[in-house]
This record gives sequence, C-alpha cells and structure tokens, in this order.
Amino acid sequence: MKAWVINGEQGIESLELIEREIPTPGPGEILVRLRANSINYRDLSTIKNVRARGILEPRIPNSDGAGVVEDVGDGVTTFKKGDRVVGTFFQNWTSGAIHDDAMASALGGPIDGLLCEYAILKENGALPIPDHLSFEEAATLPCAGLTAWNCLIEGGQARAGQTALLLGTGGVSIFAQQLAKASGIRTILTSSSEEKLDRAKTLGAKDVINYRDHPEWEKKVLEMTDGRGVDVVVEVGGAGTLEKSIAAVRLGGRISLVGVLTGGQIDPTSIMRKSITLQGIYVGPRDMFARLNAALSHNDIRPVIDATVDFRDAREAYRMMEQAGHFGKIVIKI
Repeated sequence: MKAWVINGEQGIESLELIEREIPTPGPGEILVRLRANSINYRDLSTIKNVRARGILEPRIPNSDGAGVVEDVGDGVTTFKKGDRVVGTFFQNWTSGAIHDDAMASALGGPIDGLLCEYAILKENGALPIPDHLSFEEAATLPCAGLTAWNCLIEGGQARAGQTALLLGTGGVSIFAQQLAKASGIRTILTSSSEEKLDRAKTLGAKDVINYRDHPEWEKKVLEMTDGRGVDVVVEVGGAGTLEKSIAAVRLGGRISLVGVLTGGQIDPTSIMRKSITLQGIYVGPRDMFARLNAALSHNDIRPVIDATVDFRDAREAYRMMEQAGHFGKIVIKI
C-alpha cells in the first residue's frame, strides 16, 4: 500500500510518499481501505513540530479518515467486510472523561494516522458512516465535527434560544454554525472576509462581524446582545483572542477553548469576576461521536467542504491549511 509519512523536520516538505505492507487485523481490530481524509490545524502543527511532539521515526499523519472494512480480526462483531466506517480521533476513548490511555491513542500523533490506503482501527475505534454522507463528508467528522458538537452542545451546554459566538470560518466554527442552526441557537460569527461572512449567513448565521473593520469586536458582540454577552463562545483563536472572548461572554457563561492559533497572555481576574466556566475541549469520546452522527442524520446536515485534493497531491492540502483561506474543511480523496 501507499502511505504518506512525516520523515524529518522540514515541515510540509518532510512529507514523503512510501510503500508499506498492508497490515493484518488482530483480535478486536478491523482493516479499513481508506477512501478519504480531512486535515485539521492540529495535523499541520504536528508536521511542523515533530520534535516537540516526540515523533522520532516516520509517522503517518492525520487523525481523520473514512473508508470500507476489508477484513476483521477475531472477536469482531460490530463490523463486517464491506461496511462503511469512519475512525475515531482517540482509539482508546469510548466514553466518560479523558484519561491517559486515551491521550496516547490519538491517530496521527502518538500513533500512526490515516493518510494511507489501508489502516488498522480498533473495533471500538470506528463508527458506521451516516447513510446520507459520502466518504469525503464523513472524513471531516472525527476531529472538527465532534469538537464543534462538544464545544457547543455537550460541553458548552447551549440550548435553543441562547446565543453562541463563533470565531472564524474554519472547520470547527462552520460545523458549530450548522449545529447551532439545527438546535435553535442564535450565532454571532466573526471573520475578516466579507465573502466568508456572506457565506456564513447562508448557513444561518444571525449576526456577523468583520474584525478588520471592528478590531474591538467584543464591543460589537455586547451591542448585539443588548449588553448582556453571549451564553457560550467557541474559542478557536487561543490566547490572542481569549481576552476579547471573556469580555464578550455573559456573567456565568461558558468558553469552550480549542484553538492555539494565536499567541498572547491573559489576565485571569475577569474570569473570576464574571464567574465564567473556561473549559478546554479536546475532541470527545466515541459515544459522543455517535450522538453527533445521530444529530447529523436527523437534521440531514452535510459538512461544508471547501476543497478536495488528490491523495498524491496531499502536500497541497497542508499548504491550503497553512494559508488559512478555506471555508469549512479541506479533504484529501484516496
């Protein structure tokens, strides 16, 4: 089989297409022929910071992939040959709180990922693809889709009639917009592009803010909420935007922090004074993923794919991610 591996410390140029033997599934495992991948900022960051992440040998990148079961190991009862499946980000996190064993099982980081033609997944590390989704659409779900669901619905506890602030138009934010619309949650979405803001409106964004025109966008958020602030923030920017998100959230509100896109420092005083819940969100477990899929199926939600790249041109997908001009997800078709 063909597989891309990170082989060196030269960033995207370190990606190398190699030949490997097709693996054989062991007990409790399935062999999947991958048909599509999607990439996340985390995947780009891994490629650019291999030494900091402890990757000392060639490693297949990318956490997100979907395909067809080619073979099953002993004891597997959930899947059979021919089933359409999508992998879970953490192979060892089925339910409950995050734990050390789960952290060590993140695809495309501590263990090989899915930017390859065939891969082994644990039986409990995969889910059926919702019937209405293609392989390309399903491949966008394991990281960005589930992160958005956790940030907004399960961890964020947003409810119909409440308001959420979404930063930017990357994969997590656009998924959150789609889920918010289906759940009756009002959104305020930011971007520096009028074209992207217009596209967000077609997905149901109630209010939008161009942060280039309004660098103090937190004040605009307060104006749009009659001075109260939003109930929850899906914070993908990191330290560089967190202070503004703190100002924009209501007393007792929630900020779901997933991003490390910008640097900076924060003063924790306002978090205390406003009794804000600031929670780190790192994707989610398999049973939460199943609930996301049920919601997608019930509401006929299809992920927004901005660009599709051929497997042999995978480096180009990472360059697109690096340029940050995408709206929604970037997919690699295998």
